[in-house]
Order: sequence, then C-alpha cells, then structure tokens
Amino acid sequence: MNYCLNCGAENPPEPCDHCGMTLQLAAFVFRRRLVYLTAIFLLGTMAFLPAAQGYPPLELDQMLVFLGVVAGITLLLAVLLDRRARNEQGLEALRRVFRALLPLPWMLSALLYVNGRFDKTPPTIAVTHVISKFTMPGLVRPHRLIVSSWRTTGRLERIPVDEDDYSRFKAGDAVEVRVEPGFAGIPWVYNVLRHEAGVALRAPAQPHNQ
Repeated sequence: MNYCLNCGAENPPEPCDHCGMTLQLAAFVFRRRLVYLTAIFLLGTMAFLPAAQGYPPLELDQMLVFLGVVAGITLLLAVLLDRRARNEQGLEALRRVFRALLPLPWMLSALLYVNGRFDKTPPTIAVTHVISKFTMPGLVRPHRLIVSSWRTTGRLERIPVDEDDYSRFKAGDAVEVRVEPGFAGIPWVYNVLRHEAGVALRAPAQPHNQ
C-alpha cells in the first residue's frame, strides 16, 4: 500500500486527490517539513539541559543515556526518511515511529521542571562520603561527585553538582546530600553541604520557595 508523502492518503493517484500534489512535489514538501521537525526535536534536547541543571534528578546520568539513545534513533530515522523520500519509496511506518519520538525530549524536560518546581516537601538529609569526582567532557562539562549510596541498593551515587561545589569537595569528605522526593516522584538533589563531624543532623529543612 502506498501513501501520499504530504497528506498520508492511501494509494493516491497522480496528482493526489486530497492535497493535489504530485509525487515529486509531495516528496519536496515532506523533506522540508522533516528538517523543521528535526530542528524542533533538537531544541527539545537542548531544553532538557536547563531543566536538569535547575532540578537535577538522582538518576540524571541514566536519563542522559536514554535521551542520547532516543536522539540517535530519531536522527537516524530522519536520514532514512529523507533518503527514501528522495527515491520516492514508501516510508509511512518509519514516519509514524519518527513522529512518536519527537515529543519525548520536550515531555522529559517538562516532567523534570514540574517535578522540581512544584515540590514543596521538605528535603531529607543523607550523610555520606565522597569517594571520587569527575567532570564529563563536552561543551556543558557537567560535574559529578561519586559518593557512597545511602539507599538500600547499596551502589554508588553520582551526584550532580555545580562548579563551586565540585571544587569545594574532595575524596574522603563527609557531605550532607539534601534530596527532595519530587512532585512527580523523581528524587532530585536540592543541595550538597559539608558535614561537620560530631554535629547532630538538624530536622528536615522547611520547604523552599523557588
């Protein structure tokens, strides 16, 4: 079964009864629209960065890996769609997958923003120790503190921090990691402070005003 590249009509004649476009014109319009949609997708991946920096989730690195895989698949589909449109080949199945992936970075960005912005629950305080730290390569250069986990998983935690916190702490330091539960149930790092030995932990901090 063939589909019109412009309106999606099944088995269209030449020109299409629904949109009036020939196959060549529909392919041109489709490829131009493909460029716009790909640009919108890439803007969504860029919108994820400020949302993640403002309200960094504990599982930020896993989210970045997921978003990177989605971006790679989406860009690969865009290339395949463009090539098949040039060759006037069927592409309806690929087009549906491509459109389904387009809103994912925007949805994830909005989820992180809402999760942190509307979270009014007092943060919990976990005392742990810095094992190591590292800075990822790239333009943004995100910083991470590797600390012992305070959760039942027993694994290490990669805590997102800003450049000031990254320079303040070193391996072996005791730190207080203040974690918000998240409005949408995604725990995120509110703050990281130095823990003074012998000082009792205070009660959970009061809800902050963003």
